Amino acid sequence: MIRIANGQGFWGDSLEAPVEQVRRGPIDYLTLDYLAEVTMSILEKQRSRDPKAGYARDFVDLIARLLPDLRDRNVRVIANAGGVNPMGCRDALLDAARAQKIPLTVATVTGDDITDQLDKILQRGIELRNMDTGAPLESIRNQVQRANAYLGAFPVAEALKRGANVVVSGRVADAALVLAPMIHEFGWSATDWDKLSSGIVAGHVAECGAQGSGGNCQVDWETIPNLADVGYPIIEAEPDATFVMTKHAGTGGRVTVASVKEQLLYEIGDPRAYITPDVVADFTTIQLRQDGEDRVRFKGIKGHPATKFYKVSISYTAGYKALGQMAYGWPDALKKARAADQILRARLERLGLKFDAMRTEFLGAGALNRMPVPPEVELHLPEVVLRFGVRSHDRKMVERFTREIPPLALSGPPVASGLGLGRPQVEEIVAFWPALIPKSEVHAEVALWRSDS
Repeated sequence: MIRIANGQGFWGDSLEAPVEQVRRGPIDYLTLDYLAEVTMSILEKQRSRDPKAGYARDFVDLIARLLPDLRDRNVRVIANAGGVNPMGCRDALLDAARAQKIPLTVATVTGDDITDQLDKILQRGIELRNMDTGAPLESIRNQVQRANAYLGAFPVAEALKRGANVVVSGRVADAALVLAPMIHEFGWSATDWDKLSSGIVAGHVAECGAQGSGGNCQVDWETIPNLADVGYPIIEAEPDATFVMTKHAGTGGRVTVASVKEQLLYEIGDPRAYITPDVVADFTTIQLRQDGEDRVRFKGIKGHPATKFYKVSISYTAGYKALGQMAYGWPDALKKARAADQILRARLERLGLKFDAMRTEFLGAGALNRMPVPPEVELHLPEVVLRFGVRSHDRKMVERFTREIPPLALSGPPVASGLGLGRPQVEEIVAFWPALIPKSEVHAEVALWRSDS
């Protein structure tokens, strides 16, 4: 049995969770999931300003902090923190290890970045059509910033086989980070569909950090103990592909069948066909059983052969946006916010400003659930925040809009506050283009680097 702990559900998650995972009990592997589509775009922007950037810098700080613990406890780390610059991340890790005089072997998993190959790929008749709209990539080719294929678990497992203490990758599928050490430790093959599916399910329930161990939980959320010290997920995996999800003893949160089911349903699409680079998992075959306090056992998971494609995450520029807001207090908070919305729209029209899209939200009055506010409730709302956004390919038009929010404070309904935000900022819109690419077009590469060489 091996213990695989996840300490990061997204870039920006708790800085202390990975440290707690290593120090509060026995684990063999620590996985850290930093990437999402928007994260890749942010990292690309950073690298455009600084060629040495483009990876999760706080990951390097974390490893530097944990190096003595990782060495003494023999814990290996797997992270997709490399983002759009795995080699830059590698260099920073090796420098940190040299500074502490602690030997470290870092593996890089690359090959996911196909940005520079796009024109040749399109010339070969691979259209990279948008999976949602069917449009060919050629229609926005000159707007593309970056394209990354979602690699699977086997290159990461190869890095572990070669002896890496820390594996740093670019875009690897989230659940593959947990599946990889199972492949390495148990010798699973690329056609062990049921076992691979079990590993993918394990990765899926752990990949979002504490969301799988009591955080963001709808079931009896008020009774979940000590979320201030919430324990993050740990997978206890066995060679027969059964596994237990748990957390360190003494930590807060909760691991029950009910809480686990919430995470199982997160972003899966068709439950009979959860498609990953390595296997197609059937979530309807999962059998769950409470196996003690904060322990849920998984078994019976079935899978099907992997597809011949990788998913590709393509980011592209899609104009500009700006969001402004103004708060209105009791009495008649919602009425004032609605009036301010109409005043603002009238002023924009009078100025001849036309946008690709305009959107209004009334925070505190049904903005989250899109439910109408009953009249008897509306009268007693203590405050409502008007949030107004515009989108356009014309940056100057968006910039002109931003100057119409502050005047509402003195030339609109009473009892208004800008909440100290000042004039809204114009932001470049980076849009997401999902596509499929034949696996034969993508070639993963694994390389090892030592701090003492």
